[in-house]
Amino acid sequence: MTEAILLVGGKGTRLRPLTVNTPKPMVPAAGVPFLTHQLARARAAGVEHIVLATSYLAEVFEPYFGDGSSLGLSLEYVTEKEPLGTGGAIRNVAERLRSGPDDPVLIFNGDILTGLDIGALVTTHRESGADVSLHLTRVADPRAFGLVPTDGSGRVTAFLEKPQTPEEIVTDQINAGAYVFRRSVIDSIPAGRPVSVERETFPGLLSSGAHLQGMVDSTYWLDLGTPQAFVRGSADLVMGRAPSPAVPGRRGDRLVLASASVAPDAKLSGGTVVCEGATVGSGARIDGSVVLAGAVVEEGAVISSSLIGERARIGARTALTGAVIGDGAVVGADNELRDGVRVWCDAVLPAGAVRFSSDQ
Repeated sequence: MTEAILLVGGKGTRLRPLTVNTPKPMVPAAGVPFLTHQLARARAAGVEHIVLATSYLAEVFEPYFGDGSSLGLSLEYVTEKEPLGTGGAIRNVAERLRSGPDDPVLIFNGDILTGLDIGALVTTHRESGADVSLHLTRVADPRAFGLVPTDGSGRVTAFLEKPQTPEEIVTDQINAGAYVFRRSVIDSIPAGRPVSVERETFPGLLSSGAHLQGMVDSTYWLDLGTPQAFVRGSADLVMGRAPSPAVPGRRGDRLVLASASVAPDAKLSGGTVVCEGATVGSGARIDGSVVLAGAVVEEGAVISSSLIGERARIGARTALTGAVIGDGAVVGADNELRDGVRVWCDAVLPAGAVRFSSDQ
């Protein structure tokens, strides 16, 4: 297998407090745009040609990645004029594929960080003779997901909507967002209209007698749909929990990029990333967080599991836990912001304005 489709869609609105101009896959995770990790892992698995199926702010991808040669890839770009759903997006790029009718095509999602053994998924596809093979993962609480039960040979038997009662939870296996399609199956998807692979393509194939094979791979898997998940994913990449050949530096508790300035007595831990031109002041403690380019963290600030936008400033002795601070925002000294707080781009929070703990 040498060819793949990368689905890069959605407006990333849950990250909008961070930036209004950068789509989620281009926000740096472990020092490089998240999409870089996806592309590098595909290349390491033997993929040579990738078509990016893009939608919102698609114009930023091609100027950054170009023809893909810097990653050892051949990249092409196809932009939807109207939202087409997952199946529609796959069909929309079919004319750019070079594969023959029976050749396998890898399809993966730009919002998922995974340790999937891509080669094993392709091998499963070839050996089973499947029309489509799906990466499945097991989750402790599957109520938020569609379920994908399989038989003893791994063949998919059904696609079930999100369970509402304990009796409906017949498996802990869910669709993990990576597939191998026989090329001819891609060509059979209706063109020019929205199509959902989960609700239309896969159930339709199953009812027609097609062979859908599941491969359960319960290695690292994380949907980066929320800022908290994005921060966690970045930290996991730095610490090596999530595999990627694109991390620019050694794995460990911290990643400090060139031109960043970190005071000698500042403490960085938990996979914290400090990006280019950012400054971390004396005595600051940052755990499991991302400090984007040009941001300033002043002396004595304590930050955990938070995302600090470009050019933002965190005042002295301010404490942040699970916070998202937008580009250019200023959080004055001696504030205390807790889980779930969003500070919009360029907003200014005066010194000592917010506190959660007692005065004791």
